[in-house]
Amino acid sequence: MSRAATLDPARNCCPENPSHIHIIGICGTGMAALAGMLKQVGYRITGSDQNVYPPMSDFLAECGIPVLAGYCAENLRDTPDLVIVGNVVRATNPEAIALAEQQIPYLSMPQALGEFFLAGHRSLVVAGTHGKTTTSSLLATTLHRAGCTPGFMIGGIVEAFGRNFNISQAPYFVVEGDEYDTAFFNKVSKFHHYRPECAILTSVEFDHADIFADLEAIKASFAEFIERIPSHGVLVAHTDDEVVRELTAQARCPVIGYGVQDNCRWQVKDVTPHGVSTTFTLAYDHKNIGEFSLPMPGVHNVLNATAVIALLHHLGFALDDVRRGLASFEGVKRRQQIRGCVAGVTVIDDFAHHPTAVAETVKALRMAWPTSRLIIVFEPRTNSSRRSIFQQNYAVAFQGADQVIVREHVPLDGIPAEQQFSSTTLVKDLKARGMEAAYFPDTDTIIAHVAGVAQDGDVVAVLSNGGFDNIHDRLLIALAATGKKSFA
Repeated sequence: MSRAATLDPARNCCPENPSHIHIIGICGTGMAALAGMLKQVGYRITGSDQNVYPPMSDFLAECGIPVLAGYCAENLRDTPDLVIVGNVVRATNPEAIALAEQQIPYLSMPQALGEFFLAGHRSLVVAGTHGKTTTSSLLATTLHRAGCTPGFMIGGIVEAFGRNFNISQAPYFVVEGDEYDTAFFNKVSKFHHYRPECAILTSVEFDHADIFADLEAIKASFAEFIERIPSHGVLVAHTDDEVVRELTAQARCPVIGYGVQDNCRWQVKDVTPHGVSTTFTLAYDHKNIGEFSLPMPGVHNVLNATAVIALLHHLGFALDDVRRGLASFEGVKRRQQIRGCVAGVTVIDDFAHHPTAVAETVKALRMAWPTSRLIIVFEPRTNSSRRSIFQQNYAVAFQGADQVIVREHVPLDGIPAEQQFSSTTLVKDLKARGMEAAYFPDTDTIIAHVAGVAQDGDVVAVLSNGGFDNIHDRLLIALAATGKKSFA
């Protein structure tokens, strides 16, 4: 039987005046950002990971942070004052075992963020099953444009800053409130450590089937998060969502509802697409407060922007400043991001993977390109999407696409075959609905197919929460090699 670390709960704390901080699992997006932030404020940082490769290895090297390849007890030989443990690290990790044996103080990434960067700031947490990264980025960018550049830590690269984190002396810190679990020694949602004074709640659905048993378990975690918002704070909530309404009914802080329904305090009206941009009007307490412009397509993004408007209005920012900030938003990498246009074919990268997110993304792309042929390439990659729990949901999520291409999923270890997602079944179900769909076993065959069938004016959107074997750049190269020309 494998050895496993048994960490002393009394050591789960930050020592007084640490100097050297070691990070286990440093190459994760959030962990690397935290490492850069800690280095920037003057700590000596070291780290280790079993997957040390660009872009994170390059980023850490630019920060002057040495990274040890692989996990071993020797990595803690130069005993650090504090160890931060990533949630990819298991109790059987040799470094985690050495950490326990040496009795070094330790924190999880969310605990460390709270300890080093949220203390002394007004924490603005964006939570929800969908839209967290986009909404957090909208909030941080709009604050920046309003002259109050916040600190932030977000799960995507915010184009206005060119990175996913920022340190600031301003009063606000924007943090994307992930409901995924914290660490092997602290099996609670990350957002429980984010000290929310104000929060946005976009949606609550079942997800993360590897750590939540059912929707009730997720609701319990969100309910605990809402309870952490103090009575002097505020919760801006998408009250069109039935589950959100249920959860916010128990909030001890004021709740500001937003959505499209008449009972929302901030009500979205008259959404008008203009290619990849959208204009919309808002009513506040049933009074029209004018038009807003957002350089993003889709009603779901209009709702994300409305949440930001509602929160910043509550915090006292002038609506004209907020309006200008939203209109200048440059976007977020991997959220409806145009990667290139070759031979008249536009290739888009998007993070959507949950069926609801897929459906909203397809709707948004159809709004932006109403007359183009829309080809969707889907990679089921998350722990939830590779299970059968969403099999039927995916069958209706691609409505509006002209062609759907599905990659074979990588099977989940230890999960019976009947509980695994089936790419071929999805394609069969889509065809039964009259849609054009195709299955391919790997990325190479998908690239060859798309490059062969794509025509001038087509839009190809790749939906995946991972790198997908660099399919975007490779597809653009393959399109260029076909010799097809644009007739635009």
